[in-house]
Amino acid sequence: MLYSATINVMVKAARRAGRSLKRDLGEIEHLQVSLKGPANFVSLADKRAEEIVYQDLAKARPGYGFIGEEGGTREGTDKSHTWIVDPLDGTTNFLHGIPQFAISIGLVREGTVIAGVIYNPANDELYIAERGKGAFLNDQRLRVAGRRQLNECVVACGLPHIGRGDHEEFRREMTAIQDRVAGLRRFGAASLDLAFVAAGRLDGYWERDLQSWDIAAGMLMVREAGGTVTDIATPGDPLVTGHVVCGNEYVHGELVKILRR
Repeated sequence: MLYSATINVMVKAARRAGRSLKRDLGEIEHLQVSLKGPANFVSLADKRAEEIVYQDLAKARPGYGFIGEEGGTREGTDKSHTWIVDPLDGTTNFLHGIPQFAISIGLVREGTVIAGVIYNPANDELYIAERGKGAFLNDQRLRVAGRRQLNECVVACGLPHIGRGDHEEFRREMTAIQDRVAGLRRFGAASLDLAFVAAGRLDGYWERDLQSWDIAAGMLMVREAGGTVTDIATPGDPLVTGHVVCGNEYVHGELVKILRR
C-alpha cells in the first residue's frame, strides 16, 4: 500500500516505540513501576515509548503541537495541527504480560482527526486510517460488521476500576445491554476496542471517562470503516466529553437507545 507522507511518519514512530515496548514486555519483572493513581500504573516503558514517538514526530513535523498521556501538552508553532498520543494504551494488561496493548497516534487538524495509527507490537497488527481514504489492518481494507440483530452481536465495554468512574451507572448499563446481546467483552485497551469495531471483530463498543489520547485514532478508524461514533448522552464530541459509543449505524443506534434511557 502507498500511504501519505504523514501516515508514513506515524507508522515509523509507532513501530520504533513498539520495538521498545516489545523488549520491555519480555522483562516485565525488572520494570520499575510507580503508582500514578489507584490501579492506574505507569512504567518506565510507558514514558520511554512516548519519548520515542515524540522525537520521531517532532523531527518530521517540528511545528506541530503534541499531547501525550505521560508528558502532557507541548505547544507547537503550528497551532492548527496537534498530535494526540497514547504511548501505551492498556498499561495494566502490559504489566501483567497480557498481549492486548497498543501505541495510539492521532493527528488533529483544527479540531478534526485527520489521521490515525494504532499498533500492537505483541502481534504486529498495524491499523491505519486517514480521513476520506479508508481504514486498513496490515494493508487490508476494513469494514465494520453488518449485523442488524442485537442478539447476534458481540459488544465491548470499559469497566471502571477502583477509584474511577460511576460503578453503579456502569452496572445498570451492563445489565441492560447484557440482556440484549450475544456477548459482552472487556479487553482493557480502548484504542484496540475501537480498532476491533472497525475490523468487524466487534459489533459495538461503549465506554465512559476516557481521555482524548485513548480514542482519537480509534474514532477515525471506525468512521473510515463505515461505522458511527458519537458521545453516549449528548451531541458533543467524544474527544471532549470522554464518553464514546460506536458500531455500524444500526448497532450504534440500538446501543444509544439503551444507554440514554
